[in-house]
Amino acid sequence: MLLGAIADDMTGATDLALMLSKSGMKTVQVIGPDAVSAVPPEADAVVVAMKSRTNPPDEAVAMSLQALAALQDRGVEQVMFKYCSTFDSTDRGNIGPVADALLDALGAPVAVACSAFPDAARTIYQGHLFVGDRLLSESGMRDHPLTPMTDSDLVRVLGRQSRNRVELIDLATVRAGAAAIRERLKELADSGVRLAIVDAVADADLLAIGAACHDAGLITGGSGIAMGLPENFRRAGRIGAPSVVAPPDVRGPGAILSGSCSQATNEQVTRYRAAGFPVFHLDPTALADDPAHLSSCLDWFAGLDGSVPCLIHATDAPEQVARVQQRLGRDRAGVVVEQAMASLATALVEQGVRRLVVAGGETSGAVVEALGVKALQIGPEIAPGVPWTETTGGGPRLALALKSGNFGGPDFFADAFAALP
Repeated sequence: MLLGAIADDMTGATDLALMLSKSGMKTVQVIGPDAVSAVPPEADAVVVAMKSRTNPPDEAVAMSLQALAALQDRGVEQVMFKYCSTFDSTDRGNIGPVADALLDALGAPVAVACSAFPDAARTIYQGHLFVGDRLLSESGMRDHPLTPMTDSDLVRVLGRQSRNRVELIDLATVRAGAAAIRERLKELADSGVRLAIVDAVADADLLAIGAACHDAGLITGGSGIAMGLPENFRRAGRIGAPSVVAPPDVRGPGAILSGSCSQATNEQVTRYRAAGFPVFHLDPTALADDPAHLSSCLDWFAGLDGSVPCLIHATDAPEQVARVQQRLGRDRAGVVVEQAMASLATALVEQGVRRLVVAGGETSGAVVEALGVKALQIGPEIAPGVPWTETTGGGPRLALALKSGNFGGPDFFADAFAALP
């Protein structure tokens, strides 16, 4: 197996698996380290999806090292640690602590850290992360309910998390090409630096970074950094050309479960409701106070004719999210929503739903775990970073689209189902 990746949430894993699959690598996404052993030997790459982004740092480290051990048992040649293109984390972690632990376990002298993904309007310049034309700290991520990002300087952010020195490889060096990037990485490693934030504002920059990392033991970043990795294996004659992937041919009713409260998902919910589709709003405070609120949602679903996909959401505006968190506490509010979405997913599948769109990384993790999904076959791209996938390895065949809260255009929900046969 050529490449093994450890992803800190479900949607991020799918995003990365899509990037590798589009580039011609036979890629399998598995849920948790225990499923790595069942990956077929013809796979070029495996992406281990975990739910570790918001865990305490010591738990995230332990989970990541378990995933690394499983990948090493399969003989992977190169390891990637995948996190969100918006560098979702807190000053305690988990990006820094996990990267430190993987560096030590692999004996790697230095690793790049690049979350840029220009196709999704995430770019890094002078070490600062931009979302579109706004600094990260001025974007909707400043109001994220679990990992609010209020500092755009990634060298500073990662430096607060890591016990290792963090420096920058600037855009001028990146534009000088792969050899210049490799030389700068060597200089940094020789001076004791072990993590390097790398500027990237275009796909060509990511391709150069990927080429520079052809023999790196560890690479860290968003899915964009993986854009240049398959070409390293292709140049060596170890993978073939990319091929067209058909959408999953899974028939049956559809539904959307949205726990994300990102700016993008809020707009997607608004557009879906305005288009006249059936929509039910889950109130987290009502869920916490009265279990019948969930039952009323299922009663509502039972009254639909199933001719069009319905939307069930806890998505809300930042001010309402703040009120809920003030009432329930940040952690409990998140758990209440995740548990409700997990219960709903199970109930909907039991009632015949076979096509599910899930919005939000934490929500996707809860849903996939509740459904007992072990592995996903990657299908075609719906929007940058979001493919349709098909479950494999037992249980009912499902078509799943696991969407990061920040991804997709305003009409993503309708577009997703329009892409299926």
